[in-house]
Amino acid sequence: MTKPGYTTDQYPKVLEGNDLEALARYMKSDSCRNVFLMLGAGVSTSAGIPDFRSPGTGLYANLARLNLPFPEAVFEIEFFKKNPIPFYTLAKELYPGRFRPTPTHSFITLLHSHSLLHTCFTQNIDTLERRAGVPAHKIIEAHGSFATQRCIECKTPFDAEKIKKAVLSEEIEIPRCERRRCRGLVKPDIVFFGEGLPEQFHNSIPNLQEADLLIVLGTSLTVHPFASLVDLVPNDCPRVLINLDEVGHFNKPDDVLLLGKCDDVVRELCKELGWEEELDAAWEKTKDSLEAGEQEPEPEPEESAEDEVEKITKSLEQALKVSDKKDEEGPSSKSKASDLVEPGSVEEDKTSPAEFPTEGKL
Repeated sequence: MTKPGYTTDQYPKVLEGNDLEALARYMKSDSCRNVFLMLGAGVSTSAGIPDFRSPGTGLYANLARLNLPFPEAVFEIEFFKKNPIPFYTLAKELYPGRFRPTPTHSFITLLHSHSLLHTCFTQNIDTLERRAGVPAHKIIEAHGSFATQRCIECKTPFDAEKIKKAVLSEEIEIPRCERRRCRGLVKPDIVFFGEGLPEQFHNSIPNLQEADLLIVLGTSLTVHPFASLVDLVPNDCPRVLINLDEVGHFNKPDDVLLLGKCDDVVRELCKELGWEEELDAAWEKTKDSLEAGEQEPEPEPEESAEDEVEKITKSLEQALKVSDKKDEEGPSSKSKASDLVEPGSVEEDKTSPAEFPTEGKL
């Protein structure tokens, strides 16, 4: 049903209906050749990865109780320069290889194998799209990811295995640039507050005009400029929202709302497409993406994600206590995380993220 505010004269009708069956018929037609995706944290929560912004249960809400200037300071570039310990404590818990891609990630690989996927825009930094088998050139990581890393001063790339070893060691080692005259801090190419979005993101936006279909999955559509992409497809391009709640303004004649858990809705869509067995086979392959010794989350995804938030929060709380103690003792010659914090880095700072203009918000 078309919502008030638009007429079919303004936006020509393409779909036969506004439901899952009509969407599947369109996807199987010759008219649908370029599918664009927009992914948010809701795509990864069933893997056990917590989202950042959910009130009460999100990561930021839980970090509010810690000794941080503000919860988002973990991802604020100026705070990172003073004290990288909180970020790297968090990074250890979220590092690629600890989590298995979800069936929704495997659905993306099916879109590619059926020559339908044009571009997957994702807000997520977890690299689960890559680990599910989606080719890197099909992915635009709008907020960056753990896939690459470099020095924040001279921008020299840093070896992936070296940063992995440093982060996953028993006592986190803060990686630093190996250039003798630099020795700046190294961080993954994740967009922090205070940094701009990747050039690749901006360069890819005009491609949205080629879209025959836009599917938006697991996002609140509140973080800009990512959220604005939904309005940059052609007027006759059907737009689909797969999400727990209705968000944004999906009120054009060919907009389709499929509310529910991403994995459940995607499975129903695959049934209509005749891809259900392919989906199961593609997801089965993702078992190999887990690092040795890691286990899948329990069957209840909500509980798993909440448990992960609590675990991360406790790890950060302990790291901050160690940081405070080491600041009191003064610097030493060791190169561990607790010894690489600049004096005064954990003092109370009243600055908020809003005072650091940025395009990138995790």
